[in-house]
Amino acid sequence: MNQIEKSYRELVELKYQLYNSLFLTLPLHAVQQTGLLLPLLKEACVKGFDNGESPEDIINNFFKEHKPELKERERISFLFKIIQYVERQIVLIDALEEAAYNKIHRINDSDSWGRIKQEVENRKLEAQMDELLDTFGIRVVLTAHPTQFYPGRVLAISTDLTNAITNDEVGYTRDLLQQLGKTPFYRKQKPTAYDEAIALTWYLGNIFYPAVGQLLDRIDEFFPGKIDHNKELITMGFWPGGDRDGNPYVNVETTLKVARKLRFTLSTCYHNELKAIKRRMSFPGVYEIIHELDELFAKELTNASGADNIDVNYLLSQLNKVEKYLEDEHEGLFIDKIKSFRRKIKQFGFFFASIDVRQDSRIIGKTFDEVMKVNPGVFPENLWELSEKEQLDALLKVRGRIDTSVFEDSLVRDTLESLKAIKTIQSENGERAAHRYIISNCRGSIDIAKVVALARLCSWGDEPLCLDVVPLFETVDDLKGAGQAMKTLYKHPKYKTHLVNRKGRQTVMLGFSDGTKDGGYLMANWGIYRAKEDITKISRECDVEVVFFDGRGGPPARGGGNTHLFYSALGKTIDSHQIQLTIQGQTISSHYGIKEAAAHNLGHLLTAGFENNLFNRTESDLSAEHRDLIEQMSVSGYNKYADLKAHPLFMPFLEERSTIKYYGMANIGSRPSKRGSSEKLEFDDLRAIPFVGAWSQLKQNVPGFYGLGTALKEQEEAGKLEACKELYNSSIFFKALISNSMQSMSKTNFALTKYMEQDEKFGDFWKIIYQEYLLTYEMVLKVSGDSVLLEDNARSRNSIRLRESVVLPLLAIQQYALINIQKLQKEPENEHLALYERMVMRSLFGNINASRNSV
Repeated sequence: MNQIEKSYRELVELKYQLYNSLFLTLPLHAVQQTGLLLPLLKEACVKGFDNGESPEDIINNFFKEHKPELKERERISFLFKIIQYVERQIVLIDALEEAAYNKIHRINDSDSWGRIKQEVENRKLEAQMDELLDTFGIRVVLTAHPTQFYPGRVLAISTDLTNAITNDEVGYTRDLLQQLGKTPFYRKQKPTAYDEAIALTWYLGNIFYPAVGQLLDRIDEFFPGKIDHNKELITMGFWPGGDRDGNPYVNVETTLKVARKLRFTLSTCYHNELKAIKRRMSFPGVYEIIHELDELFAKELTNASGADNIDVNYLLSQLNKVEKYLEDEHEGLFIDKIKSFRRKIKQFGFFFASIDVRQDSRIIGKTFDEVMKVNPGVFPENLWELSEKEQLDALLKVRGRIDTSVFEDSLVRDTLESLKAIKTIQSENGERAAHRYIISNCRGSIDIAKVVALARLCSWGDEPLCLDVVPLFETVDDLKGAGQAMKTLYKHPKYKTHLVNRKGRQTVMLGFSDGTKDGGYLMANWGIYRAKEDITKISRECDVEVVFFDGRGGPPARGGGNTHLFYSALGKTIDSHQIQLTIQGQTISSHYGIKEAAAHNLGHLLTAGFENNLFNRTESDLSAEHRDLIEQMSVSGYNKYADLKAHPLFMPFLEERSTIKYYGMANIGSRPSKRGSSEKLEFDDLRAIPFVGAWSQLKQNVPGFYGLGTALKEQEEAGKLEACKELYNSSIFFKALISNSMQSMSKTNFALTKYMEQDEKFGDFWKIIYQEYLLTYEMVLKVSGDSVLLEDNARSRNSIRLRESVVLPLLAIQQYALINIQKLQKEPENEHLALYERMVMRSLFGNINASRNSV
């Protein structure tokens, strides 16, 4: 047992047993002995599933033995109370892991930077390091995707619980657990997009602001003055209020309101830090400058009109004066506080996080058609009959202005006016506050040119376009065509001029979530890797710096998992001068929920980028043999997954046996759970989150492994098993691929749904999935040489084991409810049907919160 595993068991598992024993005895509910009976239900679930029993039999037998007097309505009430206990047990685990964070993670960022510095000196790479420190950057983008269900008041208790556990305050911890037991975990109403923004600004102000500052200070210790001019070293992005893709509740008013809230939150952080600095700046000449800035911030924070907002350049110039005074007249006393403050200002400006506006290409296309109809003559009438080059000529050369208020369709009008909003935000908070328009479902160069044309007609006219138009390529086919689409644009003189005005840089977003949904685990990851290579090659040929923005979700099936390993795996065939990625839901709380975790994970991203650019580029490259091997496997995996998708029972299985439709019924986010308004569940309308989530609730996790086993087995049968092992040991990319799939499989439990094996309709379909799981499990252990999944990651393995154990009764209850719903659907008037449906929705929360990634 290594030190991290020992620390996890002592600081998390043993303490969980202690605090959980206190928690289960608390008098929280009217149903007597609910907490005391929970361990017995858990034991019944473990034994029952080991013996092949169904969730229905397990629950019914439990009631016969322990609560035979309860009628059905009372049983339902009891099961709801069990769900509430399990939800809160998961919060306790979260708090314990956060309290032990420094000891169960390798918190050695200072050593990392020292090691990098030493290696740079040994290899004589000082010039390359200086360039990276001046130009490299990471951008972490907070999204509003609903994959974390703790409301604000629960998060507040969790924070206090973490502190109490850290300080070994057992009595206070007990009180907080009791408070937790009496605090609701669910929302009666859906949150608005602005509510979601407010929730995430808490993380910005309380976690990211101090964590980024701490990290910048640490880097400056090892490389003094080298990052002073880099405004992009660590920046934040923000989707709540700007992401319109499938969310009809986001509008221009929301976008502008969120931008102002971001500035207000940041100004509050600046003001608080300035007041702390002011206590040390008591010297003549210095105090007066700081006092003036203090009053300016106080005025801005109480000035609703924004007319007297502080200018960032003025703020920096005044701090420069203070620094000079300290150097010249006060022996540099407390000068480090001024430098630290200034570093944060350069990163955050007065925007805190850049708002990205995002819309689906189909909505953009509809909007464009309406513009053509209302404004004849702006574009050729036969535009879509022209060649691609002629279409691009017409779209990219257009100038002039249109009246956006004349459009009756609210979605069309908002799409147009969102482009105006971007310019408004830039004028108020600076250009970096909003400068990207992301095109979901982007099909190619014409989609990009449409946005350029609309931006000119709505807002910029003849002025240089201060907007980065970002295509988001997601499907297998779109990923394959991404390189050629970008080449077509790069070669066009008008677009080339636009890029020159954007510092010669093009951002391209690649979607892991929808890529996996469309093409399966292997093909999505390999397809994105190859797309990056294609776009990199073409961008270099056209003298364009390409920046890849990765749409990564929480679980590995949506691009989550070990991000440090992923970014360490990029060879010299992929540009990685910037690292940009989305973080969402449980990833925000698990990776960035406390300052220590945020500084650690941001530091990991930075060091991954620096090491990859300085040291790993050749080692990360794939040989021709390796590429051919991965290509063969990705095709095999894709074919296996495509066959499953094409199975006539694929969608009926999700609709009838999973929780997929309950995502839309739960008040978990402002955005609908699917695109389109069709009553029938269509695969193309499914969002990746409920799609992946439904498989997760079933504990089958199909998108995270399906097809991998078949692909590896085919190679073994072709006599290439040793080649696969060699690939695993030599390729960081392939190792990350296998490792992240192992994480998905570690969270599977086919015993939960084994009863479906006998289902008249779905039995054979269930067996298809189960057999691929068994094959994948066997093959990944063969290839890795491990005896258990995640053998080299004890912390993650133990965390998953603890969480899966705690959540088992909740999963059994969920399946029990789904089975009863199936029976009662023939009796729609039955009084218990709605209660069982509500039980399924409530069980969603705890299961997803329990599955958060803690790697």
